[in-house]
Amino acid sequence: MSAWPALAAIVIFTVAFVFIATEKINRVAVVLGAAGLMAALGLVPGSDVFYSHQAGIDWDVIFLLLGMMIIVGVIKQTGVFEFLAIWAAQRSQGRPYRLMVLLVVLTGVTSPFLDSVTTVMLVAPITISVCRRLGIPAAPYLIAEVLAANIAGTATLIGDPPNIIIGSRAGLSFNDFLWHMTPVAVLMFLAFLLLARIMFRRSFVYRPERFEAVRDMDARAAITDPKMLTRCLVVLTLVIAAFMLHTVIHVDVAVVALLGAGLMILVTRADRAAYLGEVEWPTLVFFTGLFVMVAGLTETGVISWIGEWASDAVDGNWFMAATGLVFGSAVLGAFFDNIPYAATMAPIVEGLVAGTPDPGTGQALWWSFALGADLGGNGTAVAASANIVVLGIAARSGEPISFWQFTRYGIVTTVVTTVIAWAYVWLRYFAA
Repeated sequence: MSAWPALAAIVIFTVAFVFIATEKINRVAVVLGAAGLMAALGLVPGSDVFYSHQAGIDWDVIFLLLGMMIIVGVIKQTGVFEFLAIWAAQRSQGRPYRLMVLLVVLTGVTSPFLDSVTTVMLVAPITISVCRRLGIPAAPYLIAEVLAANIAGTATLIGDPPNIIIGSRAGLSFNDFLWHMTPVAVLMFLAFLLLARIMFRRSFVYRPERFEAVRDMDARAAITDPKMLTRCLVVLTLVIAAFMLHTVIHVDVAVVALLGAGLMILVTRADRAAYLGEVEWPTLVFFTGLFVMVAGLTETGVISWIGEWASDAVDGNWFMAATGLVFGSAVLGAFFDNIPYAATMAPIVEGLVAGTPDPGTGQALWWSFALGADLGGNGTAVAASANIVVLGIAARSGEPISFWQFTRYGIVTTVVTTVIAWAYVWLRYFAA
């Protein structure tokens, strides 16, 4: 690692992160300025910014988000989100915590089979609508949903983007993730439901008069175009099936999302201005800048140096290695966005696994890394794609969530779930 480029990358990244956290300057302007400065100083090779998967913008993520934003924009025109909002308000009887449990469970059940980003994009509009009907702030519910999505996404190969990266590098199958990750994901999710009752307790204000206005409403009347909804659901089902089978059919999830968006537009003839208006363009631009910022740390050797230092510190103590991967990945993943972090660290973990005495210990390290990387996504407001997407949706809907408003809940959730994950790793792989 060359000292001056690495130092420059660290300074630029740190200053940008401080500006993002303090929200003194628009976050899109911050990341674009930081990314441009890194490219201008040669910390990221110019051509690689646009063409390198490891050292630039991850277009798979950008186009996955774009495709799903268009799909959500088309579906929204059917009125189904209003229908689900009324249904949720009625089922919860307007009770705030009961509503949060309903929405969080819906998120948790869906996230392992779509992915955390897609799930929150579908659930967030429902949440904002039902909260407005009940006269309660949407921010606590949106934060709880994205935290739950990131936790539940650990359960499967396709539930969280880092899992796809890790599964590909380690040769782990969908069933491997089900067997090793689903049990701890269920434990962490149940713990989060109890934790949410404590963390968000001040937001649970019951407004009976608002519920009275919703109780006798006909939810089905909110569906404005049943035929269009039917076509949307058919296409959405195909998209979900393709997401689940993408490792079998060998079609990237970003391609699936774009094809699904195109097909949905074709069969519904949706209003172009309406669905393009639902695309979170600032969020997509923010991602491009963030990827380049992280690439600057990668190209100058900062992240590799951290990984190599951790590998040297292990010195044959594999439980210590697993502990370091769980807690270290949770901390680092909270600052670097867990997608590029997982892509950067996966080769380092692979080298560490190569030195283990048996395949079982090697797999334990991979699961430790996956848990840490996934859970680190809850650490800050910019630690995972789902977080950034929800903050964009909230701001666009007039329900802004600040960096620290999200992060203070994210830190508590990360600490609690990471401890559970560490205990699980110890009991399952090392206690015997």
